[in-house]
Amino acid sequence: MYNIRSLLYTYRKREVTPSPNPKGGVKTIPIRRQTVSIMTHSIITGTGSYIPTARIPNSHFLNREFYSADGVRLTKPNTEIIQTLQNITGIRERRYVTDDFKTSDIAFFAAEKAMEGVDPESLDVIIVAQNLGDVPQDNVRVDMVPTIASRVKHKLGIQNPYTVAYDVPFGCPGWLHGMTLADYHIRSGDAKKILVIGAETLSRISDPHDIDSMIFADGAGAALVEATEKEAGILAHVTRTDAADHVYLLRMGKSYNPNRTGGELYIKMDGHDIYRYALKIVPEVVKKCLEKVGYTLTDVRKVLIHQANEKMDHAILTRLFRLYGIKDIPEGVMPMTINRLGNSSVATLPTLLDLLCREELEGHRVGSGDILVFASVGAGMNINAMVYKVP
Repeated sequence: MYNIRSLLYTYRKREVTPSPNPKGGVKTIPIRRQTVSIMTHSIITGTGSYIPTARIPNSHFLNREFYSADGVRLTKPNTEIIQTLQNITGIRERRYVTDDFKTSDIAFFAAEKAMEGVDPESLDVIIVAQNLGDVPQDNVRVDMVPTIASRVKHKLGIQNPYTVAYDVPFGCPGWLHGMTLADYHIRSGDAKKILVIGAETLSRISDPHDIDSMIFADGAGAALVEATEKEAGILAHVTRTDAADHVYLLRMGKSYNPNRTGGELYIKMDGHDIYRYALKIVPEVVKKCLEKVGYTLTDVRKVLIHQANEKMDHAILTRLFRLYGIKDIPEGVMPMTINRLGNSSVATLPTLLDLLCREELEGHRVGSGDILVFASVGAGMNINAMVYKVP
């Protein structure tokens, strides 16, 4: 039933019975082989997040010059452009890192919170989901060598050479994919304690002349994952990559402003196509994930979706409930943070989880035995989902 690997051992039960040998005597005859299964699960034992201190309200963009994808300056008033984006995404403000921080810094801050009271030397693996590395404030260049995970290990002061550190560039679903990888490590028996971080500074690679730049934000979140024999934790996960027709819906490209002649590349996306793709596929992946453990949507306490777009997330939730023939969505089933934190890519889900676990989301609580569903969609195009039972 559970999508986990079992650690198995077998023993042979023997009985002493009279021997049919005419020479007499007795011998042991094996009559049954019995298998005992010890199940290893992956549970979250700590969470942490770093929410940047710089609040960027929508009014920050009032004096921007916006251009279309074909390089034509938009003539609509910025007040109208900004209001339209707010109506669609729900974003009223977002958070940016200050000039003195980079992705590895905020990843470290989130890691420290998740690791509170835990010896860093006890970590077996550090996984950092990120897509653009350390981007300096004044230079739009990707810096990914060494890995962000290695930089975090260094900042944590870990001397243990067998604490393996690596990055996962998997688009916005990167942190959730990192959780999947952590589960694989633990179920294989190779690891018992893993730190999974999602960190990004999208503000550093956002085209100031692209309307979509108002969506992006910075942030970091982390979860400490440990092995347990409790029947709880990660129960199932499903991942898919749709590269045949959708590979470039999210990509890097030049500024929309034709007067910017430098070689800088910024994050670009086809928002309408992403919306249609996500609305169709994300609910299917979530349902498939629930089916792997024999659950239905009515068993789920909370649905945690990547904070990409408020309108899109609500549409995905509605479509998901319709797959189960449910029209009335329970109030408070889907916590949201995008209206005040924006879209920080890989950081949205771990940040959302941390705020939920710390009871810092008004009207949202979880307790032992509750079933949570995570889902994300992003560059690749990648979609993933995970079912989790709170210990």
